Amino acid sequence: MKKLYRSVTWLVTGFLSLPAFGQGLIEAGPSPYEFNTESWIKPFAAEGFTFGGTSSVVVESQDRIFILQRGETQLPDPLPPEYTTFAGSMGWNVLRGQGRVWQNSLYIINSDGEVLEVWDQWDHLFVGTDGPGPHKLRISPYDPEKRLWLVDETNHIIYVFSNDGDRLLMTLGEKGISGKDSTHYHLPQDVAFLPDGKFLVADGLGDNKRIVIRDASGRYIGEFGEAGDLPHQFASVHSLAWGPNEHLYALDRDKRDIKVFHQIAARDSANYPQFEYVKTWTGLGLPLDIVVTENAAWVTDLNPPKIVKFDLEGTPTYVFNLPVEGPDMWIEMHSASIDEEGNLYGTDNQAGRPQKLVPKADADPALIVGRPYVPR
Repeated sequence: MKKLYRSVTWLVTGFLSLPAFGQGLIEAGPSPYEFNTESWIKPFAAEGFTFGGTSSVVVESQDRIFILQRGETQLPDPLPPEYTTFAGSMGWNVLRGQGRVWQNSLYIINSDGEVLEVWDQWDHLFVGTDGPGPHKLRISPYDPEKRLWLVDETNHIIYVFSNDGDRLLMTLGEKGISGKDSTHYHLPQDVAFLPDGKFLVADGLGDNKRIVIRDASGRYIGEFGEAGDLPHQFASVHSLAWGPNEHLYALDRDKRDIKVFHQIAARDSANYPQFEYVKTWTGLGLPLDIVVTENAAWVTDLNPPKIVKFDLEGTPTYVFNLPVEGPDMWIEMHSASIDEEGNLYGTDNQAGRPQKLVPKADADPALIVGRPYVPR
């Protein structure tokens, strides 16, 4: 295997670049968003079912928003009086599969919360999964076909679908078989796309602690990353984001930090990309997802559930908490995606549903999560 990093540089720069961010360093400010979930989307499941653990969202446009849930939740009979439209309203936490039935795992809505398509033709890929199951959706901003990428954590596999859902175009990994070679993963978490067509796989939550590099056809090129306690080393790789100046942001959920890498010029005739460690941003509660824009990084975090804004030097500049009670409650924002009008869509893998956050009319634009960075 080709290891594409420079460990000496990691050791030199890593200890010099650790901006502090403790729980009490920056106080939470008011939310710049309105919460109106109860009037936005209703369960579309058959009678006796509701949303399942909702693990990911990706916005193609306001007219086409992809949602991934880990099956649906079968409701108790009789329903408790506190139930509204989602499992969390009953006090349930569906992360571990309470009431789970593997059906209607992929669906498409618009910004008004109307369900447009349900891709139940692919439910068979997840039926029988003993574990969390599918984890992340992505669409490459450089792909004119807007193919949908689905990372299935428990089954150690990645699927690539046509945008209309009719075809499974590519699989990476072997379903149900874990490994640490050029054709297998162990609990993969995410993918990120490079402007030249290559892509990176966060592999990720299991034993591997690595980032795998592949070309546009899916061919293995190399990998970097390793387990360990040093700032450049991983305990997990949960989410990836590409940013300005060819920087890659790798979110380490279990170390509660973000590691920043820089793509440097290739140093061999095969023109393989290489990544150099830059710094680590520390002090988060339990980070889950990251969105990087032209001048900021936004992290969905836990303990308590919140969104943290960093500048690209790694300094936290704003944080606001998410409600933990009432009709707009969150247990976690596991995934986030933003549409062209600045609406923020988040998914709750524990309370079990998607939510839409609409910028307040008088909100400071600098506090609104921006669209992900794409080179001009």
